[in-house]
Amino acid sequence: MRCTCASTSFSSFWYREMETSAVLTSFRLSFPICPSLHHSSSPSLKLQKQFLPPSHNHVPHHPSPLTLTPTPSLSNASYSQTVELADIEWDNLGFGLQPTDYMYIMKCPHGGTFSKGELKRFGNIELNPSAGVLNYGQGLFEGLKAYRKEDGNILLFRPEENALRLQMGAERMCMPSPTVDQFVESIKDTVLANKRWVPPTGKGSLYIRPLLMGSGPVLGLAPAPEYTFLIYVSPVGNYFKEGLAPINLIIENELHRATPGGTGSVKTIGNYAAVLKAQSVAKAKGYSDVLYLDCVHKKYLEEVSSCNIFVVKGNNISTPAIKGTILPGITRKSIIDVARSQGFQVEERLVSVDELLDADEVFCTGTAVVVSPVGSVTYLGNRVSYGEGIGAVSQQLYSVLTRLQMGITEDVMNWTVELR
Repeated sequence: MRCTCASTSFSSFWYREMETSAVLTSFRLSFPICPSLHHSSSPSLKLQKQFLPPSHNHVPHHPSPLTLTPTPSLSNASYSQTVELADIEWDNLGFGLQPTDYMYIMKCPHGGTFSKGELKRFGNIELNPSAGVLNYGQGLFEGLKAYRKEDGNILLFRPEENALRLQMGAERMCMPSPTVDQFVESIKDTVLANKRWVPPTGKGSLYIRPLLMGSGPVLGLAPAPEYTFLIYVSPVGNYFKEGLAPINLIIENELHRATPGGTGSVKTIGNYAAVLKAQSVAKAKGYSDVLYLDCVHKKYLEEVSSCNIFVVKGNNISTPAIKGTILPGITRKSIIDVARSQGFQVEERLVSVDELLDADEVFCTGTAVVVSPVGSVTYLGNRVSYGEGIGAVSQQLYSVLTRLQMGITEDVMNWTVELR
């Protein structure tokens, strides 16, 4: 990464931007900070925030099966400060990139392990034209969110699950991956460095995008000689322009998202390029997105372009089973547990188009959308509607999950990690 503007010390930048007297000794920047990349910070909203000693930091409500060591960064400072929010229109957030202050980078040689990474100013990166990710698509990404609580503290939602899924995908793509602890700690550091971009409670979330890619040069088809793990963040609102209002899907029965034995079950970058054509055609016709069928029988549901799908009939909720062609969504997994805790019968199995068309209610789940009710499905020219407004089940599950994610209700599931 390059920066052609004059150097500015990190401490003076942080004091100017955050107006704090904290001693930030753990940040390590490898290049000058660019004032030209600065985003105006004249916030109208300030939140008081108390930073506690290390023993009180990052403690979920209940013990976690994974040991998460306190991050040796901003969270370990013992001081109180005024957190100033970035000066943007929080009420008009969509799901688009809003450049923030810092990103996180960590590298690993082929056959080696990831060493400690560092925070850098958000900006462009350099890649060799022969990088494995550019030539052979050797890359993965993850997605998770951070939410601001009413007391100003920040919650991460199940980051260990993203770490484990990244490891599973990396193994399939012949890539090394960070450990669970490395992943979680780097997420914490990145969020805390960009904490002024975490929306106020109820205004959205901070979307976190970890990338793992073959950054080393390779000409012949082979694993890359070097790998880069990178994290950037952006404040976001609703993924679909409809918000929580019902979306309209069209079923695609010719083009397919994944095949048995392929990479449909991991978040490799190529999976998403493959859906762009069908999605573009659908959106041009006024649909919100595309629902894909299995490529063998062409009658069983798989998933939407970037969401898992659920079908409701009475007290039963069904969703396609994870069989190698469907991404094991973390929101999907969470909704299954939430639904069962609410008294629903949930089945993971083959779900046919006929069942979908006969359903009482349909909804999608994903990190970006959380829970998105489906208003209609169009199949072979026939449109089936699921009533007016948001279905009762969709509303119930959405409310339970989002209140937990935002820290409004007690986290009895032990899914959140609190950053103070």
